Amino acid sequence: MKKKQQDFSHLSAKQPIGIFDSGVGGLTVAKEIKRLLPHEDLIYFGDTKHLPYGEKSREAIVGYSTKITSFLLEKNCKAIVIACNSATANALTEVLELVDGKVPVIDVINPVAEKVAYEIHNNVGVIATKATVNSGLYKKSIRRHNKFIKVDELATPLLVPAIEEGFKNHPITHSIIYNYLSNSKLKNIETLILGCTHYPLLIDEIRQYYGNRVRVIDSPSIVANQLKIILEKHHLLNDKNPEPKYQFYLSDLTKNFEKISKKFFGNTINLELKVL
Repeated sequence: MKKKQQDFSHLSAKQPIGIFDSGVGGLTVAKEIKRLLPHEDLIYFGDTKHLPYGEKSREAIVGYSTKITSFLLEKNCKAIVIACNSATANALTEVLELVDGKVPVIDVINPVAEKVAYEIHNNVGVIATKATVNSGLYKKSIRRHNKFIKVDELATPLLVPAIEEGFKNHPITHSIIYNYLSNSKLKNIETLILGCTHYPLLIDEIRQYYGNRVRVIDSPSIVANQLKIILEKHHLLNDKNPEPKYQFYLSDLTKNFEKISKKFFGNTINLELKVL
């Protein structure tokens, strides 16, 4: 069946980009989008009330994701970035159905899987939440492009709560990282995909564990680049906005989110409580 041609001619480059995640993890993607697309207005929704998504049922994740997507569409966003692996793995189909081709939707799994599949990688490891690993989407997506790659996935559920509690460069995270990465499932990997947008906040500690033995994939930059390509293709890139606006909505206000968002976006940002 021929793929339907996407038509986004009804959209304007001046409209904001919508980004959502369960908490602070998606800020790693938002930060890269801000760096790569410095003239874009951004609206970020962090569903901090319901984190971590990785421990929730598929039905719950679908419910949260579609409500947030509806909110971002109401905010007139020209693109939706699902900056959450658990949401991508469990709710991408439902989000696409809801959006119904009105705006581009960029997820955090497929662009990374495609890039890894077409580069020189033989044994790939993925660390992610239980919800993402249980979906098997990374393995399916990578092997759809390259069936010869060996993919091993490991659920690492303690990392998100540790990050959300602010345990960065801390003995707790060092211990968790060591225990997970020394798992026999990851014994022979040459490449590691951080299959959760929270995990790049620990990328230095993860790279330190491996030294130069394993290549650690920086997913946020791949996702931001994919977004740029899509916006350019459809003439939706905003390059004439000298003072972009960054709006942050949270379902529960948390100190750690405030700390990390201000570190990435500056002290002048406002966090607004929005329960959907």
